[in-house]
Amino acid sequence: MRHLMSPLDFTVEELEKLFDLANDIEANPDKYKHICEGKKLATCFYEPSTRTRLSFESAMYSLGGQVLGFSDAGSSSAAKGESVSDTIRMISCYADICAMRHPKEGAPMVAATKASIPVINAGDGGHQHPTQTLTDLLTIRSLKGRLNHFTIGLCGDLKFGRTVHSLINALVRYENIKFIFISPEELRIPDYIIDMLKAKNIPFEEVIRLEDSMPELDLLYMTRVQRERFFNEEDYVRLKDFYILDKKKMQCAREDMLVLHPLPRVNEISVEVDDDPRAAYFRQVQYGVYVRMALIITLLELQEG
Repeated sequence: MRHLMSPLDFTVEELEKLFDLANDIEANPDKYKHICEGKKLATCFYEPSTRTRLSFESAMYSLGGQVLGFSDAGSSSAAKGESVSDTIRMISCYADICAMRHPKEGAPMVAATKASIPVINAGDGGHQHPTQTLTDLLTIRSLKGRLNHFTIGLCGDLKFGRTVHSLINALVRYENIKFIFISPEELRIPDYIIDMLKAKNIPFEEVIRLEDSMPELDLLYMTRVQRERFFNEEDYVRLKDFYILDKKKMQCAREDMLVLHPLPRVNEISVEVDDDPRAAYFRQVQYGVYVRMALIITLLELQEG
């Protein structure tokens, strides 16, 4: 039995197989629409989510399975003080696989140590968001044709953004990747990531102005400034509109650059960019369903067909 706590839980070779399966699901959905009949996915979301929770549910329904769970800690026994360990033991009696989101870092790992079913980390605080990273990697591979030899700019909240941290840790395993970190001083990438990149001799730059980096990017990964990670409203208001990607800035970019975003967006990408063929964030959402379908099949050790 395997769990997914981090994108690094899968080797590069295993990820290639997972992405091949996801692309086959995209091309041949009918082939997989009954593969999870009789199986149940539990979605245990202690923190609000739209995309991730619904993406998991859509994935399981598309595979012919069923879904149960909760979308708010207040509507679960956590409100009565039940521990994550006890909850997952109970869930293991009801479901075949569990996707868990929790505001506390490490909570899904605790659940995995007590579970008798596979557990997927669907986001734990500012720590990891592995299925978003798998979504990002599948999107890049599907639209760019490769997961190496490119320059990626990561823009916005690089301090608290778990999607950014997970993606960097995943991409360092591929050849010839250069990172450009675009953020205000207050939201810079954490030192432990900088230290890791230096130790691995992976090239990176830290800049403040988005416009300065646009011409050299193959990929631009935008993120929102997350109100829920701030300790006071004043700091959030001061930084929330620090970066806004609009048509004018897109004119500086390469014709084949892709814009990704884990969503939800607030103001950081103008809606006028949505019609630009380089805007890939809604296609990214669809790839998220395919990769979660492939992950469920893989962790349940089901054979297609």
